[in-house]
Amino acid sequence: MDEIDIQLLETMQRQPDLSQRDLADRVGLSQNACWRRLKKLEDGGIIKGRSLRLNREALGLSLVVFTMIRTRSHSAQWLETFRRHVSNIPEVTDFFRIGGDQDYLLKIVARDMASYDHVYQRLIDKVELDSVTSYFTMEAIIENRGLPLRAG
Repeated sequence: MDEIDIQLLETMQRQPDLSQRDLADRVGLSQNACWRRLKKLEDGGIIKGRSLRLNREALGLSLVVFTMIRTRSHSAQWLETFRRHVSNIPEVTDFFRIGGDQDYLLKIVARDMASYDHVYQRLIDKVELDSVTSYFTMEAIIENRGLPLRAG
């Protein structure tokens, strides 16, 4: 990636609704050259897709919970079952396998505590877990920030 690719990506992260013409103008390219670069970034797996950011508060999804999970089992079969199970819970918006004292980290978005409890019950229903610890957010200070494209 060169400087123009980085400018394209930074601009798209900040203003994803720009037309291709406006995007090309912002980075000093013709529309065709801009399209070719975007296509190359998509084909190279740098751009994985385009999505729309929704205002969760305006949608009544005011509770964000970070849930840490420790498990006793680490077999490939258990992991596949667990991945499939968690992937079928729509309130889980992010799901990571992590190092340290815990094994997994989930970001869960729910309407309220009762809704989160329903998610929790579904989470522990089908798969044996050693421990589940949840942290409830009080305020989102930075959320959905774009990726840092410039080292340092």
